[in-house]
Amino acid sequence: MGKLKVLIVDDSAIVRKIFTEVLSRTPDLEVVGTAPDPYVARDKIVQTQPDVITLDVEMPRMDGLTFLKKIMHYHPLPVIIVSSLTPRGSKMALQALELGAVEVLAKPDGAFSVGELGVDLVEKIRAAAHIRFNHKKSAEPEAPPAKLSPLTQTTDKIIAIGASTGGTEAIKEVLLRLPSNTPGVVIVQHMPPKFTTAFAERLNQQCAMEVKEAQDGDSVTTGRALLAPGNYHMLLKRSGARYYVQVKSGPPVHHQRPSVDVLFNSAALSGGANVIGVILTGMGADGADGMVTMKGRGAYNIAQDEASCVVFGMPKEAIKKGAIHKVLPLKRIPEEILRALTANPS
Repeated sequence: MGKLKVLIVDDSAIVRKIFTEVLSRTPDLEVVGTAPDPYVARDKIVQTQPDVITLDVEMPRMDGLTFLKKIMHYHPLPVIIVSSLTPRGSKMALQALELGAVEVLAKPDGAFSVGELGVDLVEKIRAAAHIRFNHKKSAEPEAPPAKLSPLTQTTDKIIAIGASTGGTEAIKEVLLRLPSNTPGVVIVQHMPPKFTTAFAERLNQQCAMEVKEAQDGDSVTTGRALLAPGNYHMLLKRSGARYYVQVKSGPPVHHQRPSVDVLFNSAALSGGANVIGVILTGMGADGADGMVTMKGRGAYNIAQDEASCVVFGMPKEAIKKGAIHKVLPLKRIPEEILRALTANPS
């Protein structure tokens, strides 16, 4: 297999230069072009046939969201969004993920070293290159949340969810179909700082449950979903009858902070058989070992199936380790969560 071809689209000459230098040092990647705006990028897509595009969302002449819509309609291919850590940039990045972009990357602003940025950028490009677009996205309006029966017998239950590439839309689909009286949910989605804030706010507007970016010491209660903040690990803890989260720094696990394994291992220790674990689309193996630990302590584990995943890496690794009780298409996972909450699954 030849090198992965990358096209960099950004109005910042500095960003184009940094990305080109970083990627040129990586043997399996090749920068086949750069573009300062979507009009130049459009011609270079035709000329160079890139495998992956990095795309700034805030650009002159045509904004990145408008260009992304055109790409997904006429020439679908993996797009990694490069966005500033501002509230506006974060919201636009989330809109881009809804339009079909597969990953989001924080624009270098002095807060990240080029070395850190390089590792993240290279991994995201490699993950994105595994994605194949076989059909155009459906234009059908999103279905409303299903009408679900009130839950019973759910004392002390916890739902722990982990996801990466493609996970923002997968998490949204799961939470949209859970009723407001669902037991507490804890979530890790691989995402940079600030973007998790915007993601939680957007989910909170759309879902029946309260969704918030977790703060250290937040209680995990019925009707609430807590999302790990970018660049911090989140652990589930228990004090008497109360579940709460610990939000802390620490070394990355599987190159990730937050890490799904960190959450799942803590859920196994604090929740045991009261936990329902869900592993969704994502590149790599983060979460697989944690699911083994959860299963060993009596948790019930669900994995998203290959056909509905953007990238089948994380669920595949958990399945290979024998940590999963049930593998399901994304649309069937919410009903299985609710069934498991009110049953005694084996």
